[in-house]
Amino acid sequence: MPSLRIAQDPAADELLGRDPLALLIGMLLDQQFPMERAFAAPRLLADRLGVESLDAARLASVDPEELTRVFQGPPALHRYPGSMAGRTQELCRLLVERYGGRPENLWADAPDGATLLRRLGDLPGFGAQKSKIFLALLGKQYGVTPPGWREAAGDYGQEGSRRSVADITGPESLAEVRAFKQEQKQAAKARQPVAKP
Repeated sequence: MPSLRIAQDPAADELLGRDPLALLIGMLLDQQFPMERAFAAPRLLADRLGVESLDAARLASVDPEELTRVFQGPPALHRYPGSMAGRTQELCRLLVERYGGRPENLWADAPDGATLLRRLGDLPGFGAQKSKIFLALLGKQYGVTPPGWREAAGDYGQEGSRRSVADITGPESLAEVRAFKQEQKQAAKARQPVAKP
């Protein structure tokens, strides 16, 4: 069982380390929301449901309004609790339909990194970048290393990089990832054409 330190909260990180669905949901929620809160949300979700581990079949079949209420909190599990509750339910339904409700089946028989990346890209809420980041997270911290995983993850798969959640192993690396993201935002702003009056 990997020892993760993404949420910077021992109980939340413990769940992420032993529950692949919690890790997948944390990644899903890591959008327009602080990273640590996104990855701490699965622990809150489990606590509110009164369970030790999350279950895709249960989440897929729960009443959508009830799940939205659970996501609303307080505190809310995401800035957009309604839409993210719906997306979580879509994710769980896909896992039930294609992978027997077990997220680890996404990668258990993946022959190579490109196949796993394609499978991740098929998940609701997982675009190209998020899929690469999650593939890098699986490879760097979860021990999921099919042939070619680093290449499929692109820059996120680089050894020693500090680009994403895949590289966070504690407070120091979290600060380095934040600094990298700030540099990227500033560089993107600098590339934007200046509007003429």
